[in-house]
Parts: sequence; C-alpha cells; structure tokens
Amino acid sequence: MLQDMRKFSKSWVANIFLGLLTLSFVTWGVGDLVSARQDNSVAKVGKTVIDRTEFSRDYRNAMREEGMRRGSQTLTDDEARKLGLGTAILEQKISTVALDNAVHKLGLTASDAQVTASIQRYSGFAGLTGQFDHQVFLRAIDRFGFTEQGFIEQIRADTARGQLTRAVEGSFTLPPGYAKLLFAYFFETRAADYILVDDKALGPIPPPPDTTLTAFIKAHANQFSTPEYRDVTYAWIAPADVVAQIKVTDDQIKQAYDEHKSEYVIPEKRDVLELLFATEAAARGAFDKATKGTKFDDLANEKGEKPTPQVAITAEDFDAGAAKAVFALSKDGVAPPQKTAAGKWALIKVTAITAGINHTLESVKEDIRGKIAGELAIAKLTDIANTYTDESSKGADVLEAAKKVGMHTGRVAAIDANGLGPDGKKTAAPDDPEFRSFVFHTEAGEVGDPQPTKANVYYVVSVSGAIPPKLKPLDQVREKALAAWTAQERVVLLKKKAQDLSAQVNKEGSLDGAAKSIGTAIQKSPGIQHGFTDDTFGMPLVQALFQVGPGKAAFGPKAKGDGYVIARVTGIVHPQINPKSPQYQAILRQVAAQVGTTLSESYVAELRADQKVTYNRKNIDNVQGSEVQ
Repeated sequence: MLQDMRKFSKSWVANIFLGLLTLSFVTWGVGDLVSARQDNSVAKVGKTVIDRTEFSRDYRNAMREEGMRRGSQTLTDDEARKLGLGTAILEQKISTVALDNAVHKLGLTASDAQVTASIQRYSGFAGLTGQFDHQVFLRAIDRFGFTEQGFIEQIRADTARGQLTRAVEGSFTLPPGYAKLLFAYFFETRAADYILVDDKALGPIPPPPDTTLTAFIKAHANQFSTPEYRDVTYAWIAPADVVAQIKVTDDQIKQAYDEHKSEYVIPEKRDVLELLFATEAAARGAFDKATKGTKFDDLANEKGEKPTPQVAITAEDFDAGAAKAVFALSKDGVAPPQKTAAGKWALIKVTAITAGINHTLESVKEDIRGKIAGELAIAKLTDIANTYTDESSKGADVLEAAKKVGMHTGRVAAIDANGLGPDGKKTAAPDDPEFRSFVFHTEAGEVGDPQPTKANVYYVVSVSGAIPPKLKPLDQVREKALAAWTAQERVVLLKKKAQDLSAQVNKEGSLDGAAKSIGTAIQKSPGIQHGFTDDTFGMPLVQALFQVGPGKAAFGPKAKGDGYVIARVTGIVHPQINPKSPQYQAILRQVAAQVGTTLSESYVAELRADQKVTYNRKNIDNVQGSEVQ
C-alpha cells in the first residue's frame, strides 16, 4: 500500500481524485480503539484528526471509480467491504497524514506559484482551446466533493509531501560490485538435465481398509451426503399470464415509434477521403489525374497536404449539391470538385458505403405492440405483487393471498437445490434456478415477499421445514469414495516420490540411479532464465532451480499435465557486463528505485508508530454502511 502511496505523492491528480483502484488492500496493524464518543473523527494520527466527512467523500469517490472500472455505475457497500476498499482508503489517508505531520514539523512548504503550475498543467482541467479553463476546473473538482480552496490546499500539501518523499528516496545508488552481482543474477542462464516422475513411477495403489474410507467420507461429508431438502409452498406469476389483458392502442404505438425513430430510420452513411484545394482549377487538375488512374492517396493539394479520411458521413453533413454528387457514387468513385461553405474546393472519394435502414411504422407496428405490451405487463405484475403483500399483511397465508390476486400456487414436500426430489427426479416446482435460490435463501418457517427474477417472473416462497443433509453409509458410496481417496493418495505419494528421488539425486550427484529406478529417460532442458516457462518447466520449478548450486537438483510440478520434474543444474552462464549499456543502466535504476521505495515505506511506518494511530470504529462502520468484519 505504501508503494502506491509513494506513486501518488508523485502524481497529485491520482492522489486527490483517489485513483486507488490498484491498491493491494494490505492493511497495517490496527491501533488502539478509541471510545465511541460523539465526535466526527474516523481516526487520529497523533493529534491530527481525520474527519468522517473527508473519509466518506474519499470512500464514495473510490467506490464510484472502481464501479466504473468494472463497468457499473458504482460499487455497493457490500461489494466495497468485500474488497476491503474502506480499509485501504483509510490506511492510505493515515499514512498521508503521518507524512503531512512530518512535513509540518520540518517546515516544508509549497509556494502559490508551484501549486498554480501543478493545477494548470493537468489536462483534465483544459477547455476547448487546450488551455486551463477555470469553469472546467470547478466542475471537475465539484464532482469529487471539493471546494476550490479545499482542493488548492490539498495540492499544496501534496506538493510539500512530495519534497519529503523525494528526499527520502531520491538519488539512491548501488555500490558497483553489488550492482554487477545483481545484473549477473538477473540475466543468468542455466541448463539442466531432468526426468519426469508421473503415475507410472508409483504403480498400483492398494485399497485402504474400511476404517480409512469411513474416515475419508466423514472428512469430505459434502461429497458423500444426501442434499438438503426443503418443504416449500410457493406462488408465482409471469408476464405471459397477464399480457393477454393488455390492450395497446395505435396512438401508443405511434408515440413509441416517434420516440425511437432513430432506431427505425437510419440514413445511409459513407466513409470518404477528402482533399481540399484553394482553387477550382487545382481541384479540377487533381480530379483529371484521378480519372486517368492516379491513386487518390497519391494526390496532394497546393500545400502538399494528402487526403484525410472521414467516416460515417451522412448526406446532411454536405451541402445539397455535394451530397447529391457524393451519394450518387458507388464505392471507390470520385466526385467532381465541390465548392464548400468555406469557399474551398473539395475532391471526395467514397471508400465505404453503409446502407441505410427505413422501417416504416406499418412494418414494425406489431413488434412495437409486443414491446409495449411486455412493458405494461411488467408494470401490472408489480401491482399484483404489491396487492399480494397487502393481502398477506392482513393475515392471509400464501395460498389464500395468491388466489385473491390471481397467482399460480403449488407445494413440494422435498426439493433440493437442483430441483430434484429424493427419488432423483425433477419435482413439479418451477424449473428455474432463481426460484430455487429464493427457496434456499428463505429460512424454515419464514414466508418471503414477492421476488422478481431477471425474466420478470414473481415468486413467493414459504418454507415450512427442512431435511438436513445426511451422510450416506459406506456401502452406498464405496466406489465413489475409493476413487476419490485413491486420487488424493496418488497426489500425496507422487510428491513424496519426487521429493525422495530428488534427495537421491543430490546424494549420488547423478540422475542415473533415479531415472533407472522408475524406468524413465534423462532429458536436457533448453537455456533457462528467470521467468522462463514452457510445458515442462513451470515457475515454481524454475525458481527452485535458481536457488540451488551447480550439480544440485530441485523438483517441482510439471507445468502442464500431471506429475513432477526433477532437474539437476548442469551449467551456469553469466552475461558479459558492460556498465555503459542501456540494459545495465535500466537495472541499476530499477533496483535503486525499489530500495528507495523500501526506505520510504520504512520511514512512513516509523512515523505512524511514533505518532500513534487510533481509530473510531463506530464512525468508520457508519460510513461503510455496516460493521466491518
């Protein structure tokens, strides 16, 4: 999290607008809980209060940002809590405040000129001219809950904070010898001989005694138990049940057609290449060249400019004369020079044609009628659901209330989550996964309210009882249990076999004995560098290979397929080091930056510990919608 904080200290816009979507959500240890006094704080860093309103603003902004990233309007409180978003936002703010306190103690400041320059450089505050626009700036910060003065002070604090973090991290260099060792390690290439250890190395696995199988079944009860069954009385009604009662008038159809006319009447569109000339004579000369075989792309105007593409052009985008000429052409046709409204002459070539659509009212009348009827049917179902609720609140049970409002009813004495009865056959209940979800999310003895599905079917469920899962006897599941136990045992034994063979290879200094013992051939690897993978060498094995010395063996799971690989290092090649090479210099900068980051993280951790952090859990939980687990 502090690494992200360091990045934000260098990118004030991300910091202020809470671009916190890449936070690792790694939390610091919590401090002492403060008592739930009637204050407006969510936390204190030393004597500095983090205000509930400020935390709420930042939290809601982050929820909106993350929701947009996921393609929705905003996260729900429950989704944000599962992500740990509130914790990440608050811990980020605490670290920032701890730094701000240190900045204030050291007397670091940012001038008005620095703050103004920072704000005016941000492209998001630019107007149509590309320059800073005060009104655009005000609208942007308002969306994120900032006043102008409040935002300026945030930028001032961020700029001053950056001075401190740059001082902690900046200009860190590695000792030359250490840097060369790191470079050699990063770009080291290794070769290995290897063998594959698969199921053939184990042979048959004898079946276990019944006591072992019985214990296995109990340990995996969810695989070997009957499902939970529920006794449910239900009611339902679907759009098809009321659509026949819906009468759609011609006026309603006409109104809907007019409101959505852009969907039914779409003009023809064309992609074109356009070349503008100052004079008709110049345009005419270029047109003559085009008609005699010169490629349109090779033409140029008096200034040497080439044709520019324009896409999805309609007739309305041209003057009447030009529109008539251009839309009379076939694909790849070139229109004679056309005078533009600006007084220039345009040479236009058609490169693509998208046919228009013209659905008349009469041709789509019945389709519109069906859509309107469907929408009205959904509205009617909502009314029926509300009427059902009214009847239920008067004391009517499910069957009575459903009968009064015209809903279908039914009862199944035992249904599982897949819609099956104890006999393994489908029950008479609606074959709808959403219906079954309602059934198994309703407590026994509870009557649910009418619930709509994605298909706009309303269900009411009343669960009167439940039969809990029951462990099946061994005789009923012996074959299945034996297969599952054997598969699990094979995984354990195969790993143990690979581990033992790897130890044997290291003891003997050779793969020969291990290969002979399991009847497999020794193979040679390609050159392996850090990060290398293929169908045989997965990342765990590659990492293990770089942790052993020459002639030593390591083992790991085969990258694709089952089994393990035992590999023995047979060669190590280090690269030639040229301290002036771009690759070497890039590694130096990367490692130095990482060390600087570590220093910054350690510094902020010390600041937090010295200043002492306390939390007001009541206010934190209230901002997030409920208690945080």
